[in-house]
Amino acid sequence: MPRTQIYNAVTERLEILDPAGIVDEELMPDLDGDRIRGIYSDMVRMRAMDEKALKLQRQGRMGTWPPIKGQEAIQAGVAHAMEDGDWLLPAFREHGIMLLRGVPGHLIYAYWAGDERGSSFPEGVRVFPVAVPVGSQWQHGTGVGLSLKLRGEKAVAVTLGGDGSTSEGDFHEAMNCAGVFQSNSVFVIQNNQWAISIPLHQQTAAKTLAQKAHAYGIPGIQVDGNDIFAVYSVTREALDRARNGGGPTLIEAVTYRLGDHTTADDASRYREDKEVTEWEGRDPILRLRRFLEARGLWDEEQEQEQQAAAQAWVDEQVAALEAMPPQDPSDIFSHMYADLPPHLAEQMAEVIEEVGS
Repeated sequence: MPRTQIYNAVTERLEILDPAGIVDEELMPDLDGDRIRGIYSDMVRMRAMDEKALKLQRQGRMGTWPPIKGQEAIQAGVAHAMEDGDWLLPAFREHGIMLLRGVPGHLIYAYWAGDERGSSFPEGVRVFPVAVPVGSQWQHGTGVGLSLKLRGEKAVAVTLGGDGSTSEGDFHEAMNCAGVFQSNSVFVIQNNQWAISIPLHQQTAAKTLAQKAHAYGIPGIQVDGNDIFAVYSVTREALDRARNGGGPTLIEAVTYRLGDHTTADDASRYREDKEVTEWEGRDPILRLRRFLEARGLWDEEQEQEQQAAAQAWVDEQVAALEAMPPQDPSDIFSHMYADLPPHLAEQMAEVIEEVGS
């Protein structure tokens, strides 16, 4: 009788920068002081954009908004690891990385204000539109990555999604196809512990989400998602591997959603305040600031200047949003089909007749 062999899929985890701002020098990526200060500035700008959006929503000037507070290190780390030719395929909580990949802030706001033009990015910006259906972007990331491979491009499709999306069939289909066809893809799970009100332990029996990669024959690694240096390093390595024909990688970035799921949610109904307070102590922006201050790369005067600059930038984006001319109501119908089906053409004609074009 043949012996049965039990395979133990070991998943590595990386942390370089601890909550006190202390780093493991042997693992530090090659980033100079100016680059690190720039990354910090980007994270501060993300936080300012997020906080302003919450206020706009409460004032009735914007629709539903999914906060990114606490997840800035993931989005900045991945963005800074990417190269110009790479593609980004976001879900719906990726405002920060979309911004860093070239999407103007006022267009990000416009999308969540219900303006169709918020999905029309400037020429050359390699970012797909927001994907609100949970998990659909994973398959797009595999497809784009395979296309890049077949074209012989040294570019990579980078797809982000939340922990809840790993419970969808789309995720598993995407990972399986990516493994089989060895697409130029990097997949990043922003594991913020909650799929709306469902905690991670009720979503999966697996100890990690990264280990799911092993079932599909691709590398999987877990990283401290509040550690900018760890996120950058792991993503850079995965991108280099894909770019040079090594196939896809699955990265699980462990973080925490400090805010509500969206502005339509009240997280206090299902989360303990103690848990939120504990994670606030691991704030990725505070962690990086402690590092910079310990190295003599940042001080209170610079902090005040940076905060003021971020607020001024946000105000400019709001002004640009509200200066946009009224959108053409026919845009509701214009971006789904090459040739509009008769029933939708009839509806569009009715709308134009009623409200004008």
